[in-house]
Amino acid sequence: MREVTPRIGAIATAHPPHDIHAAFTHWAESRIADPRGRAVFQRMAMRSGIAHRYAVLPPTPEGGSPISPGGFYAGEAPSTSARMALYAHHAPALALEAIARLKLDPACITHIVLASCTGFVAPGVDQIIAAELGLAPSVERLLVGFMGCYAAISALRSAYHIIRSRPDAKVLVVTVELSSLHLSETDEIEPLLAMLQFGDGAAAAFVSGEGAGLGLSDPFATTLPNSADLIRWDIGDTGFVMHLSGAVPTRIAAALQDADFARTLCGDAPVDGWAVHAGGRSILDAVEHGLKLAPDSLADSRAVLNACGNMSSATLMFVLARIFGRHIQNGVALAFGPGLAAEGLRFRSVD
Repeated sequence: MREVTPRIGAIATAHPPHDIHAAFTHWAESRIADPRGRAVFQRMAMRSGIAHRYAVLPPTPEGGSPISPGGFYAGEAPSTSARMALYAHHAPALALEAIARLKLDPACITHIVLASCTGFVAPGVDQIIAAELGLAPSVERLLVGFMGCYAAISALRSAYHIIRSRPDAKVLVVTVELSSLHLSETDEIEPLLAMLQFGDGAAAAFVSGEGAGLGLSDPFATTLPNSADLIRWDIGDTGFVMHLSGAVPTRIAAALQDADFARTLCGDAPVDGWAVHAGGRSILDAVEHGLKLAPDSLADSRAVLNACGNMSSATLMFVLARIFGRHIQNGVALAFGPGLAAEGLRFRSVD
């Protein structure tokens, strides 16, 4: 069997049109009764590095946000079943929007790998997409579920292994996340700051063993010890409840001080392309300082954070989309998520 280099030959992204970042910030501030606590939240929001976040939830007839009268979140907190009904409708539609921008002939696809952690539906989003694209029943599908922010790495790594075992395979990798469906009622600063990060988005990539693009290699994974409770999703009666500890950036920065851990992530060769999951400004700062990177090394990640916020698994694909087309000799894609796990792979430009 011939040796191949799996590569991303095309990548595209999509987000909904409704920008909800300012509306959420005002709503969150109104939840905090203590003036000092409100001032802390306002300061953290201004320093978040986020200007926009988008939601599939439409404006009200009067143009208001989902928390305005008549919006999805007006009145009692919606049930998880109501949120999942919206996921079943909007997740495939947003994913298909990203796929359409690939300008790909669906007839060539042999495999679909789809990652999502913000909803459940069966038949799955992968099956709905396959039907909408008119794919043959023989197309093999893999659903990467509930792995959180590093699931894009898991999806790309799966495509990498598929191509390595079947050089003629053509893999459609999709990530789609609707974090806006999981707003929860709280007046505590830490969960409000966690919700401040998240928005909706989808991305699609075409991975094969031929053509120009970003060649993938050397997947890696590791878990930081004694960190399982720092990032957590709990399924409740009124949505999925995100727990994102404020200790995460410090924990990541401390781990990156360890030379062996840093070598696992970065290797020994100089890195000229960084695609780091934009989990938040403090996460990016922790990576930059922990690895002693130049100040502009994570510019692509910071640009995605500013433009769209943290879209969970889709975020890293947005960063790779910004890098796509540049000449990269030694790139590193890196994401952190529940566990606290760090997963990644290396990439380089190939002809």
